[in-house]
Amino acid sequence: MLRVVVESAKSLPKKTVGSPDPIASVTFKDEKKKTKTIRSEVNPVWNEVLEFDLKGTPLDSSSYLDVVVKDYETLGKDKFLGSTKISLRELAAGQSTSLPSKNVPLVSDSGQSTGATIDLVIAYDPPPNATPSPQGGGDTVVDSGGGGEEEGTDVGPGGSGGVPAIRRRNRNSRSRLANKPQDFQIRARVIEGRQLPGNNIKPVVKVNVCGQTHRTRIRTGNNPFFDEVFFYNVHMLPSELFDQNINIRVYDSFSLRADALMGEFMVDIGYVYDEPAHSVMRKWLLLNDPEDTASGAKGYLKVSIFIVGAGDEPPGETAEAGGEEDDIESNLLLPAGLTLRWATLSLKVFRAEDVPQMDDAFLQTIKGIFGESGGKKNLVDPFLEASFAGKKLCTKVMEKNANPEWNQVLSLQVKFPSMCECIKLTILDWDQLTRNDAIGTTHLNLAKIASSGGEIEGMHVANTGRLHETNTGEAEVGFLPAFGPCYVNLYGSPREFTGLPDPYEDLNHGKGEGVAYRGRVLVQLSTQLEGKVDKAVDDISSDDMLVAQKYQRRRKYCLCVVFHNGSMIQDPGEPIQFEVSIGNYGNKLDSTCKPLASTTQYSSAVFDGNHYYYLPWAATKPVVVLTSFWEDISHRLDTVNIILFITHRLKSNLDTLKNTISAKAPDRELVEVWVKLLTQLIEDLESYPLPELEGQAHLTSLDLQLKKLRDSAMATIQGGARQMREETMDIEDTVADIEGWVEKLTQLAEEPQNSMPDVIIWMLRGEKRVAYSRVPAHQVLFSTYSEQACGQYCGQTQTIFMQYPMDKNQGLKVPVQIRVNMWLGLSSEEKKFNSFSEGTFSVFAEMYENQAEMFGKWGTTGLVGRYNYSDVTGKMKLKQQYFMPPRGWEWEDEWFIDPEKSLLTEADAGHTEFMDEVFQNDTRYPGGDWKSASEHYTDVNGEKSQSPGEFACPEGWSWEDEWCVDDNRAVDEQGWEYGVTIPPDDKPRSWGPVEKMYHVHRRRRLVRPRKRAELPAGRAAEKRDKGDPEGWEFSSLIGWNFHRRERSSDTFRRRRWRRKMAPEGRLGAAAIFQLEGALGVNTDEKEKGSDSTKAFGANTPTVSCSFDRSFIYHLRVYVYQARGLASMDKDSFSDPYTHVSFLHLSKTTEKLKATLNPTWDQTLIFNDVEIYGDPKSLANDPPNVVLEFYDHDQVGKDELLGRTVFSPMVEISSTGDRTPKLLWYPILQKGQRAGEALLAAELILKNKSSPVDLPLVPPMRAENLYMVPQGIRPVVQLTAVEILAWGLRNMKSYELAAVSSPSLVVECGGQRVESAVIRNMKKSPNFPSSVLFIKVLLPKDEMYTPPIVLKVIDHRPFGRKPVVGQCTITSVEQFRCDPYVVTAAGAMANKMSLMSATPHLSIDMEEKRPLLETQEKETVDWWSKFYASLGDQERCGEYLKKGYDTLTVYRDELEDLPGFHGLTDFCDTFKLERGKKENGDCADPTVVGEFKGSFRVYPLSDDPGVMAPPRQFRELPDSGPQECLVRVYIIRALDLQPKDNNGRCDPYMKICLGRNTIDDSDNYIPNTTNPVFGKMFEMSCYLPQEKDLKIAVYDYDLLTRDEKVGETVIDLENRFLSRYNAYCGLPQTYCTSGINQWRDQLKPSQILENVARLKGLSKPRTEDNGNTLTFQGRDYTLAEFEANKEVHQHLGPARERMCLHVLRTQELVPEHVETRTLFSSFQPNLSQGKLEMWVDVFPKSIGLPGPPFDITPRKAKKNLLRVIVWNTTEVTLDETSITGENMSDIYVKGWMPGMEEDKQKTDVHYRSLDGDGNFNWRFVFNFDYLPAEQLCLVTKKENFWSLDKSEFRIPPKLIVQIWDNDKFSLDDYLGVVELDLRTLIPPAKTPERCNLEMMEGGPDKKKSEQAKSLFSQQSVRGWWPCYIEKDGKKELGGKVEMTLEIIREADADEKPAGKGRDEPNMNPKLDPPNRPDTSFFWFTNPCKTMKFIVWRRFRCLFIGLIILVILGLFVGIFLYSLPNYISMKIIKPLS
Repeated sequence: MLRVVVESAKSLPKKTVGSPDPIASVTFKDEKKKTKTIRSEVNPVWNEVLEFDLKGTPLDSSSYLDVVVKDYETLGKDKFLGSTKISLRELAAGQSTSLPSKNVPLVSDSGQSTGATIDLVIAYDPPPNATPSPQGGGDTVVDSGGGGEEEGTDVGPGGSGGVPAIRRRNRNSRSRLANKPQDFQIRARVIEGRQLPGNNIKPVVKVNVCGQTHRTRIRTGNNPFFDEVFFYNVHMLPSELFDQNINIRVYDSFSLRADALMGEFMVDIGYVYDEPAHSVMRKWLLLNDPEDTASGAKGYLKVSIFIVGAGDEPPGETAEAGGEEDDIESNLLLPAGLTLRWATLSLKVFRAEDVPQMDDAFLQTIKGIFGESGGKKNLVDPFLEASFAGKKLCTKVMEKNANPEWNQVLSLQVKFPSMCECIKLTILDWDQLTRNDAIGTTHLNLAKIASSGGEIEGMHVANTGRLHETNTGEAEVGFLPAFGPCYVNLYGSPREFTGLPDPYEDLNHGKGEGVAYRGRVLVQLSTQLEGKVDKAVDDISSDDMLVAQKYQRRRKYCLCVVFHNGSMIQDPGEPIQFEVSIGNYGNKLDSTCKPLASTTQYSSAVFDGNHYYYLPWAATKPVVVLTSFWEDISHRLDTVNIILFITHRLKSNLDTLKNTISAKAPDRELVEVWVKLLTQLIEDLESYPLPELEGQAHLTSLDLQLKKLRDSAMATIQGGARQMREETMDIEDTVADIEGWVEKLTQLAEEPQNSMPDVIIWMLRGEKRVAYSRVPAHQVLFSTYSEQACGQYCGQTQTIFMQYPMDKNQGLKVPVQIRVNMWLGLSSEEKKFNSFSEGTFSVFAEMYENQAEMFGKWGTTGLVGRYNYSDVTGKMKLKQQYFMPPRGWEWEDEWFIDPEKSLLTEADAGHTEFMDEVFQNDTRYPGGDWKSASEHYTDVNGEKSQSPGEFACPEGWSWEDEWCVDDNRAVDEQGWEYGVTIPPDDKPRSWGPVEKMYHVHRRRRLVRPRKRAELPAGRAAEKRDKGDPEGWEFSSLIGWNFHRRERSSDTFRRRRWRRKMAPEGRLGAAAIFQLEGALGVNTDEKEKGSDSTKAFGANTPTVSCSFDRSFIYHLRVYVYQARGLASMDKDSFSDPYTHVSFLHLSKTTEKLKATLNPTWDQTLIFNDVEIYGDPKSLANDPPNVVLEFYDHDQVGKDELLGRTVFSPMVEISSTGDRTPKLLWYPILQKGQRAGEALLAAELILKNKSSPVDLPLVPPMRAENLYMVPQGIRPVVQLTAVEILAWGLRNMKSYELAAVSSPSLVVECGGQRVESAVIRNMKKSPNFPSSVLFIKVLLPKDEMYTPPIVLKVIDHRPFGRKPVVGQCTITSVEQFRCDPYVVTAAGAMANKMSLMSATPHLSIDMEEKRPLLETQEKETVDWWSKFYASLGDQERCGEYLKKGYDTLTVYRDELEDLPGFHGLTDFCDTFKLERGKKENGDCADPTVVGEFKGSFRVYPLSDDPGVMAPPRQFRELPDSGPQECLVRVYIIRALDLQPKDNNGRCDPYMKICLGRNTIDDSDNYIPNTTNPVFGKMFEMSCYLPQEKDLKIAVYDYDLLTRDEKVGETVIDLENRFLSRYNAYCGLPQTYCTSGINQWRDQLKPSQILENVARLKGLSKPRTEDNGNTLTFQGRDYTLAEFEANKEVHQHLGPARERMCLHVLRTQELVPEHVETRTLFSSFQPNLSQGKLEMWVDVFPKSIGLPGPPFDITPRKAKKNLLRVIVWNTTEVTLDETSITGENMSDIYVKGWMPGMEEDKQKTDVHYRSLDGDGNFNWRFVFNFDYLPAEQLCLVTKKENFWSLDKSEFRIPPKLIVQIWDNDKFSLDDYLGVVELDLRTLIPPAKTPERCNLEMMEGGPDKKKSEQAKSLFSQQSVRGWWPCYIEKDGKKELGGKVEMTLEIIREADADEKPAGKGRDEPNMNPKLDPPNRPDTSFFWFTNPCKTMKFIVWRRFRCLFIGLIILVILGLFVGIFLYSLPNYISMKIIKPLS
């Protein structure tokens, strides 16, 4: 709460006439409050308090108050007098709670002083959870600027005007998820709605997730209560799932129209996943109308959403007590304190470049024929689509334009802050007929381009909570989303266009890593708050286009890549070439850029003599050189590189620290490492500041904001590190914080505006792209700012594993490993490259001279379709005289012949053994005789070859055997295979071994093996065969496979000519950057219009780097052991071996048999490793040693088990005496861990001048098998391993036969021991003799300890002993013990052996005071105890006051609690596995059984004279079977997975124990996911055979099979054998009667004696009638335990109570309820719900246990709500009568929600003319009420077709509506009042005081402080207002006077009352209403109608009419009789 006391003002300026009427207004965060007006005063005194509710959010340090004083005008606008701004920084910092601001000057509009001052006092009550915002103190800052503005609307980026928070999410939890499809469950619970708009509505909520929609039941009213849970099960990639939305919509089910949608809310699934516990619990959502942007809130909806992944625990959901229910504002699902504001994200799309071709050239070609010219490059019609939060906008389509300029602005209207994080930008190619194709996709992540400023605050500097952040305030670093103008690069599939479907199309949609650059787009994003945009898509103004121009200034960059090595190639084929490109520059198949020397020469791979192939570059390394043009964004990339440099150092220091901790190093060493880490971090942060931005080109507002953010975050880390160094006590605790810093720095290093494209390296095999690698440009970028600002690999040699595009196997196979040196820099800095380069760069032009053989002569005549001179592919014609050097270069020499070594690969290169082969061919006519074919001898492809006699044995080889026929194939006896030739082929396509009449061709294979001769020791290998003296290379056909020596079958030859070039002005190595453009033009071909250059790239010069000297190194790789490998064979093991690769060499370890934890103990020695380049730079970044682990298979291909990569230790000086240390390195397969290996390696430089003393040759174990030498191998010690082999359980059958006679084999450290055989598994599955013992040499260092391997062998007939299960125990640490300490586990005599000693006894509980108990049962039951234990005071009633004991409610399984060691203290359970791990998945292999046992490991003395320590496993219990009684108490289930279509299930329990099954399907509970069972099941079983108790929940279905919801399994044997007494929990008190009656078989005193014997202690002694007890050498008294306890009548004798109290100090299992998670096979790792329950196990041999607890559920109490409607008043008069008066025919309708079928209405008060109505009418509602839960229990059928009644729990509410009765049309609705009976709004005593404000109070305020429950008041009478909604506002619709009374059903008979005014009309008696005579229905009362309607209104008219009629009659008669009278008068007949 913020309170502002506005005291007074002085010297206000006077008006021209008279004094002003001053009024002061104070504005805080858009909320404005005013004082009252003081008349005619220049020194006003207000003394008013204005309060601002902060809604639970603390002040931030940027907050301020805006104070404005005005002159109040009755008419017109108030006149401005002066204003001031007051900063609240001091209050926010927590330095004081009040801030007196005296004599603060008021300033005018223009900021001039007015001479006036104002006095204020500001007080601040921080919310309870607030931490002060750390901001330097100082005086109150008063900003006297900008007086008159009422509110500033547009706050630009960086402005602090209420910046909506954008949360930097905690993405850590995501990175732990494997990137493969997996199970997730999204649960959405819709709890209730508030303030939904509309009258008499029936809301329904629809929740849509991942295409599945669920809807709630229909409710009524504006505050509906739903409480329904929806489950969404999905199986998909996490990355895809997190981009999906959860869409929640509220509809009015009444409305059939399109506007039925009342409001909606959307949130990313990823947003929820990143919240703590992956959930948002009981949060209010603010609903809004997606169409109408101007509208405000459309009501609120309270929901809980959580996402459960594999192995996640769903969070427990508890309603917080008290005010949470009503306080919506503080519980909104939004960053705290923020309201949703409409914001416009303006995305300006200027232009795009380099968009690749997307359309077929066919139509273009036709147009070309008709004379239309069009560049091929423009075959694309691009437009850009931006989508955010479900909205999509598109720019216009630019037809046939690869560099479109759209210049449009897309305005996305969104509610801000948004729950969605990414703006997705996709460039699409518009197609007229087919669907639009994606060209490329990129994302703008709001979290990276905006900040709430809160993340700095949120950084945990230390988890101790004492360290506060330094020098940063939130708003200084908070800013709205802003971006650019900046280019964004697009990546996707390769650029080359084909008309065929693109296999990599998904990459263009942003799924997976793009493999090629696909263009870039220039965009700018800004955010405006408020404000409405007229057009969603509009053109950009020309001013903005001019501004964007300056961001497009380009500079020239140079990139040089030297390829040092290419190795680990596994399938050689055609020659290999590498292409390097950055953007479009260097892409050899792209014709839009100048040709560059961007590809290496082709080379053929050579076998390395062991396993892999490598590229034989030797001393001449290929080089590629590129020049390209990009924007200069060095200020951004320098920053990134500096932060990454600091992070890199911190990471490596952190790794050292972690290794030191895990190696359990001494404290001194640990402190040294830790202090070094912190000191280095502080020094780095101090000495490497980020570059200043002033004066930099291309600056954007985001750059400035990010600079602020980064500076403050780094300062925070620095302060934290200093404080940590000074104050920390425990080093291990700081690791988490340091990891947090690493993560934070990594986040800060992300640069959203990185417009420099990645460098992409492609490996091409022939002309086909095979593998790629992307290197971010900043990693290799040179910077002049500082050494640290250079990229990590700039000018450094790095190792890159290339990868296949969209590799389905996720890197299972490495295409190639390359070592490259890359340098990228501005061409203005190219001279700096000289200092980085090694070797000599040379540039050549090259071409090939081709010849063919015709009639035995070589010449050019036989070159069909080839040129005399061509490029290497033979497809491009070249001539010497047309070669022109590029600009700035000149020829250095003449053309000379230079054969290419790396392309001439003999088939036997690198091999030590080789097989020469040749095929002998015969032909015939069908049915004729076989004759020699025309080509009698060919190779396998049918090409002509030498005859066997012509094959000569090459130099250095010797023949092993003569030529012989190879018949080990699909051939007949003579080795022939047969085929048919079908024209136009000249040889068969397929061959068969059987001769048929129609076969015309046959062949057989002749082979002859040869072997390379051994070289004499010490003599180097001969130099390679020089080949042809003239430099020709030969081939049998035109293609790739050339060889050096001419053979008789060769028909084609070629040789390479080269010519060296040099730069005109010599510049050192940097001169190569001048190479641009192709080498000369082929003039002859111009006329023909050939397009060959386009297809295969221009003829560019080749660059190479030659090293004049190489260095010889000696490498040793120590492969000691591996553990945790995957099993690849059916026998559950693998036969592992390892290929060790280093550069172009590789060796293989020996193959081990059947193990997953191989110990090779082998040193691999690589004697002379030739490496070019400077040894010093090699030492900084040595080449990696790569180990690939394989499983050897007799049949089929060896399978890869995983790969590990590590760096060797390098020694380049002879002084080095370091020895390498064996370390564990992870083995990775498909990105997942697949074991680890213990390795080390050292690389030693051999110096020719002073030969280094190489380490001694290690001892040999066999020929060429060296062991790991002493000093490196682990130090061992003689160790004893004791094995308790207790038994086997649940063994599955093997090869269809049951496992009947198993034994156990234990292997450890090369030793092996076997147990006795179990004779009969069915009768007794325990081993006859339980303890085994082995002595073994184990390493002293725990890090190196080998695992223990268990194998179970089944003894089968005929001597077969298959392994039927195995288990590997990796860590022995947990089993180490001190053999001389007697532990309880040592004397393992468990309960059973002790019980055999105790006599059979039965505990007789005396039946005392039976009467008292029955009375007590009504008020106190077991549920009272349960609720008391949960802390639920209301539901437990009087229970706690009576002093009864509570139990412990565990939220987990009992065995998962930390205190009880998994109940495996007697013996552990190890899962036995069998079979192969399929498809490399990390899922467990098949579990085939369990081994029960334990281990003890302890050192033995090497001295045989020392006596062996005592054995650990002795005094074991009897292992025979035991009969037991088992009681299973099931209390309730929580959040079950629904199984029915209505989102519910009908659960019942099914319990299996051995062969016994209890099926409780008759008592299923319909339609619920949270059933309360309250049942106890009793069963018998034999342990250990029937140890697994399976408790399952099933869903009952009438017609189909019942489905299993989930089950849980309890190991009863573990509970029975555990020394924690888990068989029956210990209660708090010993009661002999009552609901807590003792239920164990043994009394506490007997249990205590057993515990004493178990621990080897003396028996407990009791004295003083059991009031004191001595145990474990300590005296206990009863008084100390029962000091403040209530002593009640149920307690037992003092001695037993005393023993029980002492027992409860022994850490035994207390009386408890455990919560077990249910699992199902359908989603094995996802929780299907929880079960609250417990189990008691009693051995029958001791006697009967005590009586079981009664846990039957409570019943709801029946209540009556009596509502007497007395009167209404001020009801809206809705009708107009015939006679024109306003009137209403009023009646009142009422019901309780959930019981709509019991709607009741009063009679009608007709013709109310003044809105008053009299009723005296009684409604009577029967309802079942659960007082404990304060909810009504409604049981009814949901639909008429439903089979079962459903139970609903609904809040007790009363809805009363006023209606106007219409006979001939629908009744009119006049108003409603909704009353919650739990918090009843007190009524007004008189109608005058009754108004809508009573009910209002808004969502955030308590409705009324005096609201009380009707259940406690019993009865209440008064007036309540009814409202009706018009145009979104509430208006009074009438007032109603009622009496509300709640009566229990029992009291209803004593105080009877009928409905309406029916009998019994009493309590109170209702008289007929005293209605005016005018109240009647006109249709049924014609007389009254005449009397009261017609007469009353028109009586004057009637009387007038009657008088008129009488007068008329009178006149008529007069006129009628007048003539007669006159005539009579005249005639006078009578006279």
